[in-house]
Amino acid sequence: MISLNFQKLFSSSAKYFLSNILAAVLPFLLLPILTRYLSVSQYGEVAIFQTLLTGLLAFIGFSAQGAAAVKFYDKNLPQPEYSYFIGSCFLILAISAMCVVPLFMIFLSQLATWLSLGEGWILLSIPVAASSFIILMRMGQWQLKGSANIYGAFQVSQSVINIFLSLFFILILDWGGDGRILALSLTSVIFAIISVLLLYKDKALNIAWRPLYIKEICLFGVPLIPHSLGYFILGSVDRLVINSKLGLGDVGIFVVAMQLVSIAGLFFDALNNAYIPWLYELLKRNQPEEKKLIVKFTYAYAFILMCLVMLSFYIGPKLLILIAGERYKSAAELVGWLMLGQAFNGMYLMVTNYVFFSKKTGLLSVSTISVGIVYIGLLYLLIPHLGLKGAAVAFALSMALKFLFTWYIAHLRYPMPWLTFHRSI
Repeated sequence: MISLNFQKLFSSSAKYFLSNILAAVLPFLLLPILTRYLSVSQYGEVAIFQTLLTGLLAFIGFSAQGAAAVKFYDKNLPQPEYSYFIGSCFLILAISAMCVVPLFMIFLSQLATWLSLGEGWILLSIPVAASSFIILMRMGQWQLKGSANIYGAFQVSQSVINIFLSLFFILILDWGGDGRILALSLTSVIFAIISVLLLYKDKALNIAWRPLYIKEICLFGVPLIPHSLGYFILGSVDRLVINSKLGLGDVGIFVVAMQLVSIAGLFFDALNNAYIPWLYELLKRNQPEEKKLIVKFTYAYAFILMCLVMLSFYIGPKLLILIAGERYKSAAELVGWLMLGQAFNGMYLMVTNYVFFSKKTGLLSVSTISVGIVYIGLLYLLIPHLGLKGAAVAFALSMALKFLFTWYIAHLRYPMPWLTFHRSI
């Protein structure tokens, strides 16, 4: 039984990994073009816009995708009723997004100055972030049902359209960084519309006011807002600090290095996408031998990640210069440290699932926001002394701290035989 479960895990993981890699490699192939047709400052502007989107996603929607994923495993809830739960997630998205609009209007000029972005792009970020939420909800439902093929087709199609529009706006119309931002925005809106239509087609979405579902989603998601904000800080605030300390050009250099190591992050996400249904099924059975198997798998996975990190310190710099060009040579020394941070993030994904399974997410928020504050402190401490390398080192240290804190919380919320996995019962 266990071996069959492993076989299912790796089969599903291979499909998610293939689709994630295809979806990432296509824009990744765009990287040599972007680094040569956009100035370093324009590349930094695009990165700041994407950072703004990430920050908005930390708030709007209240992490309702996670609530929908947990609710999916409620065997007492029939599918027609589950569609109303999804509809409640959309209502929360609409309400939270509308709350952001007046705040942005009040502080628009200040935001434009702080982010070095045009006011129009700042306002556009709200519907684009909402579109990203909708896409994640649609893809999350396919993931839960094990529909890896359509998940992959949708993901790859999104990347293809993104690339096509980017090339058209940058190479044909010569719109520079604005063209890249517009391509990202249009792609998100188009695929959000398609996502809604497909949810309706599958009878997976019904909009109705269900106060009990609204309350359940808020109880799940509101405590996670600090966690999401902390996640945003760990994943994106470095761009804002680098912009304020070193300028948009250095933001572009840092992001190019980060994009190179993001290929590893996509692998971690792909494995986790397949791992979650497999893990939850075993946790529901609550069998001691199966728990030991999970722990052994987790430790083996961590060992492999550390081997990849060691390799990245030697190969990464040469690969980055080959792909991005000599203009980004200063990004080469960042690759190994950023890869170390990505590896710790991959380990974090393996242990945070226990917290979500327990539905007791409060401590997770405390941990993530605390680590996020530490990260900001490290950025301000190290960048003046080490420059961009300081930002990369701060990223690696903070990701390690996030993993360790989350591992401890996971053990509190759902104890596993982390130290006794080798013992017989």
